[in-house]
Parts: sequence; C-alpha cells; structure tokens
Amino acid sequence: MAQSNWKVGLPLALITVFMWATLPIALKGLLEYISPGTATWYRFAGAALLAGVYYGQARKLQLKPLFSRGLLLFTFLAVAGLLVNYLAYASGLNYITPGAAQVVIQLAPLLLLISSVLWLGEHFSPRQWSGVVLVVIGLLLFFNQRLGELTSGAGGEYLLGLGYILIAAVTWAIYGFFQKKILSRATPQDLLVVIYIAGTLLFLPMAEPMKVSHLGWLEWVLLAFLTANTLIAYGAFSKALAHWEASSVSATLSLVPVITLLFSTLISSIWPDYIAVEPLNWVSWAGAGAVVFGSALAAISSRRGSEQSRASDEKNR
Repeated sequence: MAQSNWKVGLPLALITVFMWATLPIALKGLLEYISPGTATWYRFAGAALLAGVYYGQARKLQLKPLFSRGLLLFTFLAVAGLLVNYLAYASGLNYITPGAAQVVIQLAPLLLLISSVLWLGEHFSPRQWSGVVLVVIGLLLFFNQRLGELTSGAGGEYLLGLGYILIAAVTWAIYGFFQKKILSRATPQDLLVVIYIAGTLLFLPMAEPMKVSHLGWLEWVLLAFLTANTLIAYGAFSKALAHWEASSVSATLSLVPVITLLFSTLISSIWPDYIAVEPLNWVSWAGAGAVVFGSALAAISSRRGSEQSRASDEKNR
C-alpha cells in the first residue's frame, strides 16, 4: 500500500462525500419521470461505456482473474450484491425522502464491519461496538415523528421504502465483503467494470430506454450527473483508500447523511416543488448526528485492531 497522505486522501474522500450526498436528491427528482429500472439501466450503461473507453485505451483492464476458478464465486456474489443494491436503493427512493434513505443506508458499512469480524477474523474494539449501538439509537431518534405510523402499520408505503433501503444496505455489505476477498488478486476497477457490464445486460429487460425521449433539459442534466456520479464516486473512493487509511476514509464518509439533509433542506426552501423533505425536529437532528458520530466511531479501529487486521489479511493471502 502507498504511504498514507491525507492531503491527497482527504480531498478524494470529500469528493466521494459530495457525490454520494447529492446522488439521492438527483435520483429522486428523476424518478418522477422514469422508473427505477430505467434510471438504473442508464446509470450502468453510461458507466460501462465511459469506463470501457477509458480503461480500454489505458490498457489497464485485467478481467481474466475475476473469472478464474478461485474467484468466480466471489465475483458473482459481489456483482449480484451491488446490482441489487442499486435497484433496491432507487426503488426505496420512490417511497421515502433522500435524507431518510441516506440515514438508513449508514447501516451498510456497519454490516460490512460486523461481517468482517465474524468471517474474516478482523478485530472489533469495544469502542467500535459502542458506535454500532449509537447508530441504532440515532435511527430511532431520527424517525421519532414517524414511529407511531410505522408501528401501527399506517405508513405502509413509507415502511416499504425503508424495507428497500434495508435491502440496499445488506446487499452493499455483501458486495463489500466479497470485494475484500477479491482484492488480493484483482483491482476494484476491474470488478466495477464487470459490474457495469453485467448491470447493462441484466437491467435492460426491466428498462424503458425510449422513455427518456420525453425528458426536459433538467432531467437530462440529472441523468448525465447520475451516470458521471457512478464513475466519479467509486473512482474517488478507491483512490482515497489507496492514499489514506481506510478508517479515516470511512469516518469522512459518515458525513454523507448530514450533507444530504442540509442540501435537501436548502433545495426545498428555494424550490419547494422539487422534492419532499423529511419532517425534522431537534430530536431528528440529534438522531442524525448520533448516526454520523456512531458511524465514524465504528469505522475508526484501534492501533492494535489495525495490526491484527493486517496480520489476518497476510495470513489469508
């Protein structure tokens, strides 16, 4: 691994934060005009085209190892995880607000951490467990104004949206877990290109590509932004991990839900008809803060835990 350099890693992590924070806001606006399947297909098709051209010209693609006997199953599960994540996340946004989606999706990195402890032998300190507990408490506080309707069954569509986002969180953790198993013999870029191509092929039957012919200029801008977002966010994320500690990158990314909530509130005040905003009181904001702090706390391992994790990685290789 390259020597840690926060002056490079931090800006790249912040680019990822911006991209992931604005993604649900743009996607929510676009879903008023096209289906989740169509939006997801265009995101993958555009990303596959752009990534194929870029990496093809640079001759950096080495896809063959991903389909070797030792990695084929891991590749299949990682691909399936991220494909379901994209579709479930877009489907969930049909029913809930971008801010709520971003708060709930914070469960994804926590599930990845827990799975790494259970099945990869990574160390998890008491401080990190306290971060997990804080996230759970924060989620309950964030949804304090909706707990009544959710527990009574009155908020059926909202509950359905939360279910989709939970599926997205679980499947992202599956992708992340099997990506870890792959990365000793393949690069993140190779895996992502395979995912883009697979998504382009598999989502085509549920897409309506001609629907975009009726979009206005703003919707075209949103679609182009979402396609670029797919490439830029994961590209910056991978580069940040190459230049900075994973725990520091993860702690920075925990800011995503708060940035989404702030952007949503700002856009709603300027443009009330664009998207619905989650009703927030001071308890909700405190809950969002608890989720962010808990996520950062869970991401930052102790020095001893980091040494044990590296030793485990070397052993697994």
